[in-house]
Parts: sequence; C-alpha cells; structure tokens
Amino acid sequence: MPHLPRPTPEDLRRDPLPLRGRTALVTGASRRAGIGHAVARRLVAYGASVYLHHHVPHDAALPWGADRIEDVVASVRAALGDPDARVVAGPGDLADPATPAELMATAAAALGGRLDILVANHALSGSDGPLDTIDAGLLDAHWAVDTRSVVLLVQAYARLREELPARTPGGRVVMMTSGQDIAGGMPGEIAYALQKGALASVTRSLATTLAEQAVTVNTVNPGPVDTGYLTGEAHAAVATRFPAGRWGMPDDPARLIAWLATDEADWVTGQVINSEGGLRR
Repeated sequence: MPHLPRPTPEDLRRDPLPLRGRTALVTGASRRAGIGHAVARRLVAYGASVYLHHHVPHDAALPWGADRIEDVVASVRAALGDPDARVVAGPGDLADPATPAELMATAAAALGGRLDILVANHALSGSDGPLDTIDAGLLDAHWAVDTRSVVLLVQAYARLREELPARTPGGRVVMMTSGQDIAGGMPGEIAYALQKGALASVTRSLATTLAEQAVTVNTVNPGPVDTGYLTGEAHAAVATRFPAGRWGMPDDPARLIAWLATDEADWVTGQVINSEGGLRR
C-alpha cells in the first residue's frame, strides 16, 4: 500500500490565510453578539468569502432584539483577510421547507457559483419548556427549524458539490448542538434538546454519506456562550461553573469552527466536539 510523503518543512508552516479562495455560507448570522457573526468574522479573517444568512423577524421578537443587517455586514467586512474576498448577506425563513435549497442556490450564485463551507448555526430560540408544558406545535416548530432545515441544507450542499470535479478538496459541513447528551441534559427545553440531539445523532451518518465527495461533517457543542440571553445573578452564577470564571464568548467556538474549515482538519469527520471550557455540570 503506498504511503503519503512526509510533510516538508514548508508544508508544516501555517498559511496566514488558510481559507483564501474558499467560499462559505453561515446561517443565523444576524446579531453581532451571536456565534454566527463570530464564525463569519473568523472565516473572512482566514481569507474566505462568506454569505451571511439572517432572519430578522426571529430576533426582533425576542428580548435582545435585532441588529441592523448593514451593521453586521460592516463588522464582518472589517475582518477581511483577503481584499478580494466578498461578504454578502440575505434573508431566509428556514421554517419554510423550500428555503434551504433556495438559500443554498442564492449563496452559491452570490459567491461565484461554488460553495465550499456550510456552517449551519441557526436555531429557534424561546418557545419551549419542560415535558409537561410542551405540545405538538412546539415540537413541530423546533423540528422544522432546528433539524429539518439543517438536513435539507446539507442535502442541497451535497447536490452542489456533485457538480464539481470528483473529490474537490475543501468541502466542510459544521452543524451545532447544545450538550443535551451530557450530564443533566436540558430538562427545561425539551423541544430544543430533542432536535439538537437529532443533529448530534445523525452526524456520523452524514459524514459517511459525504465522504465520497471529500467533504467532512462535524458538529460542535459550544456550551453556554454569552450572547446576551442571561443577565444579573443568573449570568454570574453560570460564570462560576467555568474554571476560568467566565462564560464562553462567541469567538471561543468560532475559533474551533474556523479551524475545522481549514485543511488542517481534513482528517476530522463524523465527530461531535464539545467546546465548553471545562464547564462543571
């Protein structure tokens, strides 16, 4: 069996723009305090062109409110590592089963007809509860946004990749979960935990499916990240559960996700990776 050549010293040196020439779709990137925004900034800092998906009505209906998309785009553009890279943004209600394929086609067209990286960061926030309060409507709403839309996005992404030459490098899918399988679970958010658990469970199956296209598929659990949803005593109490004495910040999972998008992570696939800073559960 042939062996791959040993890396040369030049191979071992890091490229400061490891994603130069690559393109990415990041969903749920509509708030500067959010993980999606942080991921997009990291990807463009590494040289990628990025399409930012947003659904402003979702954020506008929640206590933290919505950002101006122009401000989000400007913040991401400020991090550009490659002056020739592009940052484009567009809306999409992923509760609609037709939207994932439409969004994938729109993003690919906006970025030159090709899409290398999919980061499915979006989720339905709120509208949940413990076992005795949830109903079929809540379960269906979370299923539609948190799980169904992600699988349909991956399907549309895979179909795009089929149009490229066989085993074109750089294919990456990253999904997001929430640590619902770790000690204690999420008993107060049954609908959300159920759907995020489904993504964790299907990670290896999707990785096997897309392996023939040289695409890696991984899922990241960022743990509690300070995106503005808790304040006061509750916020302070969570901070004490981290050895570092602070919450995770959006750039903490963003660094991991950006690395997974690089060629350095080419041999990592089918994994659910916990990035929780040693959280004591």
